Amino acid sequence: MMLKINVPQIYGFFLIITLFSCRGEHRVDVSHIDLAIHIERFDRALDSLQADNVQVKNRQWLRQYGYFYADYMQHMLEAGNPLDSAALAPVLEQVVATDDFNALKTSVYETYPDLKVQERGLTDAFKHLTYYFPGLAVPRFIAFFSGFAVQSPVGEDYIGIGLDMFLGADSKFYPALRGSIPSYLSRRFTPENIVPRTVESYIREELYPQNNLDVTLLQHMVYQGKVLYVMDQVMPDVADTLKIGYTAQQWAWAEGYERDIWAWFLQENLLYEADYNRVQKYLTEAPFTPELGEHNESAPKLGVFIGWRLVQAYMKRHPDTTLPALLEISDAQVILDGSKYRGG
Repeated sequence: MMLKINVPQIYGFFLIITLFSCRGEHRVDVSHIDLAIHIERFDRALDSLQADNVQVKNRQWLRQYGYFYADYMQHMLEAGNPLDSAALAPVLEQVVATDDFNALKTSVYETYPDLKVQERGLTDAFKHLTYYFPGLAVPRFIAFFSGFAVQSPVGEDYIGIGLDMFLGADSKFYPALRGSIPSYLSRRFTPENIVPRTVESYIREELYPQNNLDVTLLQHMVYQGKVLYVMDQVMPDVADTLKIGYTAQQWAWAEGYERDIWAWFLQENLLYEADYNRVQKYLTEAPFTPELGEHNESAPKLGVFIGWRLVQAYMKRHPDTTLPALLEISDAQVILDGSKYRGG
């Protein structure tokens, strides 16, 4: 079993809203779907860990949390294999004794006395996912903290929610981590991001992983657009800015210059460019997009933004296309041609 963690989520261990409505969402009735998401609080369980009960807790948690606990100890905390309790125990004893561990634990508990809001949001999203994808297996949801190691890991039967990566943009911890977590990322480490980031991770890792054969900018754009379009449909009340991770200013810039962005992609012959070094600037997280805009005020991830617009335009012209059918369209050119997209 391989733990699925996106590279941008990894930062190392203990380095000692609704502003805009959603476009084109098609609301469906999911009230008949019997589902209630419960987020297991492994972060709370950690409160019972003491130097003299490490081995007992290790055996208990291995039974209770299964794959998650094994992944947590080996890949997130990097403490060791829980099957080797003799080697793991001294590492955990040292961890729970540190001031950093206890300060972070306190902050997590103060920020999240409960997760009722997030449970409601995830329940609604996964009811929608179940509506569109009948037979979908709903995973366990397990909250934890790991010293800023990972935000939304997807494992064999679970999705993790790293609460220390959602403490709020003004958390006292994030300024000290600027070397590995720049401010343009940590500004999104807020409670309202838990639901969209968790759902996004599920879509990308479980529902619709990207094809390794996608190499051109157009293929990447259409993939990203499909992910965001699914998010449109399963989270109709979540702001577009939260889905894509834009500030209000970035959203306004992208919308205002949409036609110009599209013209730039055509002018520079970027759609069929397969050199990732050339196109990654239009797909990855950044404070802005180089080459576009003045004074670095442009929005980042403009390939993602335009890909979203492409897919929305396609679905508007083909309203009978179901979500599963959309995801089955493997040829990005079909989406581009069928969208008749001309920059807005």
